[in-house]
Amino acid sequence: MSPQVTLPIELRGTLPVATLPMFERLGVEAFFTTRDGGVSSGEFASLNLGSNGPDDPDHVRENFRRVATAIGSESVRRVRQIHSAAVVHIDALDESAEGDAIITNRVGEAVALIVADCAPLLLVDPAGHQLAVVHAGWRGLAAGVIEATVNALDADVSQLHVAIGPAISGDRYQVGPEVIAASPYFAPHARADVGDRFMLDTRGAALSILEALSVPRENVSISTQVTDGGARFFSDRAARPCGRFALVAKWQS
Repeated sequence: MSPQVTLPIELRGTLPVATLPMFERLGVEAFFTTRDGGVSSGEFASLNLGSNGPDDPDHVRENFRRVATAIGSESVRRVRQIHSAAVVHIDALDESAEGDAIITNRVGEAVALIVADCAPLLLVDPAGHQLAVVHAGWRGLAAGVIEATVNALDADVSQLHVAIGPAISGDRYQVGPEVIAASPYFAPHARADVGDRFMLDTRGAALSILEALSVPRENVSISTQVTDGGARFFSDRAARPCGRFALVAKWQS
């Protein structure tokens, strides 16, 4: 089985974040922000990183400034997320870029993707000095975002290291039959609920996809933390509107 790990909550600057110490030996600094340490208020309190909602844009910009400071980067590069299988390399990353995965080989330049129940994944190819951050909701999983990212890395999959971060659990994520039918990887990780509804474990589906791509199980870490209830991490299912948290990563060397 892939190791389940409880990610330590540590301060980075003024921000409490869920860290990924197992990647430090690979030269990668990465963490998941929590909902604490920012300036947003109300349902967005306080470190909301979602720029498409009704939160004050100045608050979101300040929150991202704090994230950049926490990871020791001048800024945090991101992409407009569209629930797709599109992968963007940092060399092509500009303000108009759309996609749901970012690949970088640059030292010291942080990248991030935002989530609120969808599964965030970090993939690291140490030999090729590449890392990828991935936004994997059910639509992205069904579209093949993990497969597209692994293909774009063009790495020896036996050497890939992967972390699957906090996401909604299979006990809280109710979906309809059309979602289960969208991917052959969903049914094995779904259980019947009331009526024609199902409870879906998207992180289990993500793990099955990684296995099908021949990524060794022992190279995959899955966070025990979940977004259920929205107490530590923003959850779209718990409250709407709500904020977004982020997976942030950079090469240290």
